[in-house]
Amino acid sequence: MAIAQDQGKATVIREGCTRYTGKIRVTDPGLHQPVYQVFDVRETTIAKDGQILLIPEITVDVYWTDLDEDVVDIIDLYHDHATCEQFHSELKTDLDLERLPSGKFATNDLVLCLGLFTYTLLRIISQESLRVNDSPLRKKVQRRRIRTVIQTLITLAAKMVTHARRQYLYIGSRAWLTPFKRLYQAFA
Repeated sequence: MAIAQDQGKATVIREGCTRYTGKIRVTDPGLHQPVYQVFDVRETTIAKDGQILLIPEITVDVYWTDLDEDVVDIIDLYHDHATCEQFHSELKTDLDLERLPSGKFATNDLVLCLGLFTYTLLRIISQESLRVNDSPLRKKVQRRRIRTVIQTLITLAAKMVTHARRQYLYIGSRAWLTPFKRLYQAFA
């Protein structure tokens, strides 16, 4: 707490809650180069419900990094690591790439490259589908899982119908017809 108050930048979050953020350079004999110790310390003297605390509640988060970036950016990067884990999980489970199919490195390399290409295409479709709120979902979302894109847009029940010497694509689900048309026209 003393280091945070001495070397950190104080920000009052609300009455009775102060946040100190900053970084210090640390040199350790076991490390080849110096690193930064980024800290995020919160001192709470008044609880959210207005109760005055006898002993201040202190919360300390410390991150070791070699990034020479702004303190708030580094803290946000560390807080956002769960999103990266979700993308990794999607790649493994939704595209079924948990176990690679072969004992040969070249074959597994090809499968992984095709999987990453497919994943990237599905992520582009997912982002494009979020531009307009025309999908029949229960709540507004910031991003769609790859599994949702595959289930709702890729494996959409459809059949080719010929009528009056013209061919039409008949979509079985009327709820997803508008988003499907919009995505088809965006990528056609």
